[in-house]
Amino acid sequence: MISMKRGNEQDSYANNSDFQAISTHSIFHFLEETLDKLPVPLPDEEPFVIADLGCAFGKNAIDNVDFIINHVKRMCEFKHHKTPEFQVILSDLPSNDFNALFNLLTLEGKNQEYFVAGVPGSFYDRLFPSKSINVFHSTFSLHWLSQVPKEVMDIGSTAYNKGLVSVHGASEATGAAYKRQFMSDLSRFLEARAHEIKHGGVMYLVCMGRISADTTDQAGTGDLVGTHFQDAWKDLIKEGLIGSEKRDKFNVPFYAPTVEEFKEAIEANGLYHVKKLELNVLKPSAYDWPDDEQTLGKLQTRFCRMLIEELVKSSIGEELTEELFVRMEKRAVHGEKITEENMGDYLIVCSLSFP
Repeated sequence: MISMKRGNEQDSYANNSDFQAISTHSIFHFLEETLDKLPVPLPDEEPFVIADLGCAFGKNAIDNVDFIINHVKRMCEFKHHKTPEFQVILSDLPSNDFNALFNLLTLEGKNQEYFVAGVPGSFYDRLFPSKSINVFHSTFSLHWLSQVPKEVMDIGSTAYNKGLVSVHGASEATGAAYKRQFMSDLSRFLEARAHEIKHGGVMYLVCMGRISADTTDQAGTGDLVGTHFQDAWKDLIKEGLIGSEKRDKFNVPFYAPTVEEFKEAIEANGLYHVKKLELNVLKPSAYDWPDDEQTLGKLQTRFCRMLIEELVKSSIGEELTEELFVRMEKRAVHGEKITEENMGDYLIVCSLSFP
């Protein structure tokens, strides 16, 4: 089960989520355009309900909610309409550190500005009552699959991903299995939200994407978990710390789709109006990456740990996980560098409305 690394350590989510913040803020104008599709005036005496799906537990979720609320307030003022009460629902998997999130909300006084609640659960299933949500917001979450495709872990399948730990650089059959899983997951997500969103409601989605038609060329984050991270597993095997069968039982449930794949799932669902669906490219310069290779290598390793350390621990335990990331950092600092092109982000931005 995917869960960002807890705590306040150097490689925790709390200290390594700046890149999501920078990416999100750079495309806030798309969120504004999405919110502008909301019907105003809003129904009297009804709370305006915002659901953030895949909220994690850092400041980014609070910033995103603040942006939505402030924009809706401005819309109401412009139309000379009474500002509604706001209900904010923060949702993530049960393993998420909701305590840290609500402590942060309290420290920033947000619990005095709107009503807030947490809902643990998978967003690939129903989470809320029918017709209860005005705005769905989800960023940097839909590229995480509900599970590793079963055939990828089946030694008798042509999609068995022997020798690799992600879809990046895998076989065509493995890539096809990951794509099927993503399409099935996105279909489930859209179907569940169609029950929960109010008429006239909107949904704003951002996930990692790719430009290549090749399902196994994931670039960006795919390159991060498929290069030095992959080679670190080989180091553990070579040193006799684990057997190859242990590695072959582990795969990262990550898949960056193309815009065309995303569009295919939406059209198959047929319940939403697509207001925007496009790929945005953010170059490394947007993130102010360090110039020296040693610092950059350490930063890449910290980011990878933040994303998937908990997942690795569940597979090989804490001690071997530490050994794995020590070796990844050595490779990131001293080995082949991830190219500048592949350090950029390809972001799919999707704006949907529900009639």
